[in-house]
Amino acid sequence: MHTVAVLAYPGMSGFESGIAAEIFGMTEYTGPFSAGIERPWYSVKYCSPSPGGVSMIGGATLTTPYGLDDLADADTVVIPSVADVTTHTEHDVTEAIRTASGRGSRLVSICSGAFALAEAGVLDGLSATTHWVYVDLLQQRFPDIDVDPTPLYVDAGSVLTSAGCAAGLDLCLHIIRSDRGAAVANDVARRLVAPPHRAGGQAQYIDAPVSVATDDSRISQSMAWALDHLGSPIGLDQLASQAAVSRRSYLRQFAQATGTTPIKWLIGQRVTASLELLESTTLSVEQVARRVGFESAVTYRHHFVRAMRTTPSDYRTAFVHDSA
Repeated sequence: MHTVAVLAYPGMSGFESGIAAEIFGMTEYTGPFSAGIERPWYSVKYCSPSPGGVSMIGGATLTTPYGLDDLADADTVVIPSVADVTTHTEHDVTEAIRTASGRGSRLVSICSGAFALAEAGVLDGLSATTHWVYVDLLQQRFPDIDVDPTPLYVDAGSVLTSAGCAAGLDLCLHIIRSDRGAAVANDVARRLVAPPHRAGGQAQYIDAPVSVATDDSRISQSMAWALDHLGSPIGLDQLASQAAVSRRSYLRQFAQATGTTPIKWLIGQRVTASLELLESTTLSVEQVARRVGFESAVTYRHHFVRAMRTTPSDYRTAFVHDSA
């Protein structure tokens, strides 16, 4: 059975560690794609440098019988965060991480947990991310790491890092997707009432909100109309017409409501819509491109690579679920 060890330390938040425990500890997975999945599908262990009671933010105490030897022996090691990004991680913790790495374990960090992996030296020469607040400090303290400040998560093979704590949910679902296939990951996401897939390359944040202003129903209606007609050619004139405003007014109001341009938003929606087709159908890339409204497969591939940092074909190869 695949074991997942989650580091527990005094003063930790229950949120980041709880993400991993919730997803990998879903022992009663009985979804439509559960055939052939052993139960429990993962075995989760909270592991503490000092087995026993671990005080958490809010006054709660987590009690665990598992220590760092258990963490070093796990198949996947999750470092949910660190107590202080400005100080050194405990030597015993970094040694356990190094031991796990030497055994070929998969190493995962959520938010500031990247600092513990960096301290252990397992991120040297690799691309990694952390919460955008900490990226400059991570790069300054560990110059041998290629710190990328933008993505939700980075999959560097055996070492995976995520941005802020909520991005840890995206990374854990990505791991489920890699281990069990897209169909299972999507089903788990539905159970969590979470987006089934946010690409690792998606930006951590933007300068303006992407949600539609609640008092601008015309822009909202035009966007809803566009989503219903993604497979058809859609231009600025058509969007402005749906909102009953001029092109110039539409551009200004759309930017105020979403923080981006209509065309950039439309391209993003088309790429997103294509993911399910790549995962769940045998349509060719050319057919997928047409279904979601791109003029050609070449244009589709260009925008897909920019958004997803991989090609449609490679995405399908990596994530499609083989029901056979």
